[in-house]
Amino acid sequence: MIIFNVSNYNPATFILVGIPGLEQAHVWIGIPFCTIYIVAIVGNCILLYLIMVERSLHEPMFFFLLMLAMTDLILSTACVPKTLSIFWFGAQEITFPGCLTQMFFLHYSFVLDSAILMAMAFDCYVAICSPLRYTTILTPKTIIKIIVGISFRSFCIILPVVFLLTRLPFCRTHVIPHTYCEHIGVARLACADISINIWYGFCVPIMTVISDVILIAVSYTLILYAVFRLPSQDALQKALGTCGSHVCVILIFYTPAFFSILAHRFGHNVSSTFHIMFANLYIVVPPALNPIVYGVKTKQIRDKVILLFSAKGTE
Repeated sequence: MIIFNVSNYNPATFILVGIPGLEQAHVWIGIPFCTIYIVAIVGNCILLYLIMVERSLHEPMFFFLLMLAMTDLILSTACVPKTLSIFWFGAQEITFPGCLTQMFFLHYSFVLDSAILMAMAFDCYVAICSPLRYTTILTPKTIIKIIVGISFRSFCIILPVVFLLTRLPFCRTHVIPHTYCEHIGVARLACADISINIWYGFCVPIMTVISDVILIAVSYTLILYAVFRLPSQDALQKALGTCGSHVCVILIFYTPAFFSILAHRFGHNVSSTFHIMFANLYIVVPPALNPIVYGVKTKQIRDKVILLFSAKGTE
């Protein structure tokens, strides 16, 4: 449990405005957000259940997928319930410790998601480029080390952000023009120099994610090189199908993420309404689409989902 040292300079509460300029439409905007959130919860819970129960899915790829589903649940649940309470009930207040907690889990799950995708790319690389050594390279002990390593890395990257905010005095407005707390948005309310926050908050997490993207790109370059040297068409299609769902998830995750980050940092001409709407879609759409993509593109999961619901229907 994280304990916050709240000084006299820290406010008791912040006010989350919601989406500025669309306050009158909050009730209606909340309906699609709630629907997508329910899809994310149900889809990821089904994935978690199937991977934990079905022994045939106890493979490295599916253990990483299990971790991705858990992280997606953290990402969406850290923000969406509070957002819906703002939209529907006008519950705009959030305590300072609550704001820091929400911000920590939001950024932590983002960095961890990126690391999991990198681990899944490595899994795909080993499966296609060294299939005969797959079980000796990705042993259960190795998988545990990877999971612990990327979780600890993400924790160490994001935890300093919390302390960078607690050192700031907030003696001006306590109104946050957003639906949730994020690092730079909260830091800009401080009446002190926030240069360290800006440089650490932008450079360290982004450089970490960019390094993940570079390693993923290298993995897939090697994978494509190996795939197109396969002698048979069936082997080629099977290899591409193995990693096709992963590529879709990578695009779903990184495309809106980088757009949102760059727009927030450099897009001074982008309206705050558009930016905040897009930022809210980002925290619900990828977690909702990921289980659908894997359910459609991955034969083992698709077959187990069909079996699960057909069994329920015959009861």
